[in-house]
Amino acid sequence: MLANAWIIPLLPLIAFVAIVFFTNRNQKLSSLISIGAVCLSFVISLFVIASVLKNPVASEFELTWVDLPGFKIKVGMLIDPLTAVMLFVVCTVSMLVHIYSVGYMAGDPRFSRFFSFLSLFTFSMLGLVIANNFLEIFIFWELVGLTSYLLIGFWFEKKIASDAGKKAFITTRTGDLGFIIGILILTTAAGTFNFKEMFHAVEAGHIPFGLLTVGAIFLFAGAVGKSAQFPLHVWLPDAMEGPTPVSALIHAATMVAAGVYLVARTITIYLAAENAALVVAIIGCFTAFLAASIALVQNDIKRVLAYSTISQLGYMIMVLGLGGFTAGSFHLYTHAFFKALLFLGAGSVIHAMHTNDIWDMGGLYRKMKITAITFIIASLSISGIFPLSGFWSKDEILAVASHYHNPIFLIVGVLVAGMTAFYMFRLCFVTFFGQPRDQEKFDHAHESPKVMTIPLMILAFLSIVAGWVGIPWLKHGYCSFVFHHEPHHVEPNFLLMIISTLVALSGIYLAYAMYYKGSISPEKLKAKFAFPYKVLYNKYYFDELYHAVIVNPLLKLCDFLFTKLDVGVVDWLVNGVGNFTVFLSDVKEWFDSRIVDGAVNGLAYVTKGIGSGLRRVQTGQLQNYAFVIFFGLVLIILFKLS
Repeated sequence: MLANAWIIPLLPLIAFVAIVFFTNRNQKLSSLISIGAVCLSFVISLFVIASVLKNPVASEFELTWVDLPGFKIKVGMLIDPLTAVMLFVVCTVSMLVHIYSVGYMAGDPRFSRFFSFLSLFTFSMLGLVIANNFLEIFIFWELVGLTSYLLIGFWFEKKIASDAGKKAFITTRTGDLGFIIGILILTTAAGTFNFKEMFHAVEAGHIPFGLLTVGAIFLFAGAVGKSAQFPLHVWLPDAMEGPTPVSALIHAATMVAAGVYLVARTITIYLAAENAALVVAIIGCFTAFLAASIALVQNDIKRVLAYSTISQLGYMIMVLGLGGFTAGSFHLYTHAFFKALLFLGAGSVIHAMHTNDIWDMGGLYRKMKITAITFIIASLSISGIFPLSGFWSKDEILAVASHYHNPIFLIVGVLVAGMTAFYMFRLCFVTFFGQPRDQEKFDHAHESPKVMTIPLMILAFLSIVAGWVGIPWLKHGYCSFVFHHEPHHVEPNFLLMIISTLVALSGIYLAYAMYYKGSISPEKLKAKFAFPYKVLYNKYYFDELYHAVIVNPLLKLCDFLFTKLDVGVVDWLVNGVGNFTVFLSDVKEWFDSRIVDGAVNGLAYVTKGIGSGLRRVQTGQLQNYAFVIFFGLVLIILFKLS
């Protein structure tokens, strides 16, 4: 089965081709093909994960792609516990998103195109997961970027959506520039693209430490772009302009997961390059706090979840930088389910209310019980409440941070846990409880169809139990399955579990007191902390800063280059050469017509005149000849007499 794991990404690719070339006009058939392909991929992924569970030793399969003298490129698959888990996560979430999309995208004129893009997106991520070398992962990495651009800007007739797609594409390309530089540095030093061969070279010390550190930092730039880490985090909130199923897929199992997966896949490099690992941990820690603080005051239901994703990704990046391979990949696994549930739940609310603003909502629990209950379950899970999935992975992260010599990572981790619980239940209380704030929209609200609610219930179940495989007292749980070199995980810290749970419960209670009971006035707090609130609401003015420092200067530079250099110099030279060429052509035409043609025509006219004169001499009339002879004789006689 492991040798045939390549079928998993192949099936969505076949679905994409079939929809584009054969079933584009048949919406129902397009959705069935797309869903059928990803369901088959899901089934095969179950066999793969079962095989790896029996024998968690990495298996590699490859074939030669390019074979030239002195130059050989191979492509293949690397199947290990991390790959198996990611295949399962991507297939599971993608399958449920595909099914959910049938209801959410019903009536859209580009329904079939949407499913073709979903299939291509799934293929890209699955191909990235099974890649066994840097060249192959980079190809799929860029394909993930392309498909995310297509899906984020799917409703391209809306300028805000098309701009969001371009912003995501350009921002992530900035990180990808560093990624490719890192690949070139490391592959040149190691002499191979292959992961295992490079890791052996790193562990053997064949790559100089300084070069390894620089290469690892550049490599991390790719993860910073894809996983929306500071300072390239600005694209992800705007990506919410795409259809909600796209947001769920991007945030849970595909694009943003790719950056974390890259760091986890190359953890050997970061364990050897300690300074680079520290950079990773610092960026992740700062991003987790930054995004969580912004999420506290956002009013768009999807933007709250977007900043939540950035914060949780920061958690994962931080713990990977601290060497917590198991903890980081474990949280990536649990996060996929409750974050997909949160976004699909938000999509269900938007589908019913036709608005993203939480202050237009309220009281929806009465009309949308399934959506509300599943959304609350996901909120409890992401808040780290026992015994839901998020509790086990979050506390694994905090346990790793507690063993680091600098306590700042643990302090920020606990603080972010409290902030997460607060902004998630602020969202729950404002959206689902209290009185309706827009009666007209509330009157038209209704529970989503089963094709949308069944995926919500499945994800709610996974949000509860998926993390149980990582319960630290299990001998054969996740922590002994996904490991680096040898099975290991930090010892459970009961005190830390209690503290983090109390912090999370405090965040939930504060949200309850402010937005449900009303014992604390949000308006008074907003007025008292007006400046911090304004800064957070405007996302620390990063977009404005980037426009002022990067975008506007570049636009002015482009305008200057266009008006002064392109138009003023290049166009002037081109037009000058053109005008001079026309002048030379005119001179040539005058010389040709007046001199060359004149000489030729003049010779012809002279010849013609002489011919005309001579023609009069030879008339063929006897009397003319006699007259000439007589006249000539007279002239001779006169000449002799004189």
